[in-house]
Amino acid sequence: MTQATKIKVTLVKSPIGTKQDHRACVRGLGLRKLNQTVEVENTPAVRGMINKVFYLVKWEA
Repeated sequence: MTQATKIKVTLVKSPIGTKQDHRACVRGLGLRKLNQTVEVENTPAVRGMINKVFYLVKWEA
């Protein structure tokens, strides 16, 4: 089986003042501080979370 690819996700805008479920997505991605970058698995669930908070994060494959 091939190795799962990773996506780098960076929090570029504060989630303060956003919807509660959007803040939950940011935390679910493992992001806590501004400009923090994490590597997450490239799965449909993670891509959906990134898509939901696209205006708060930037990502690269």
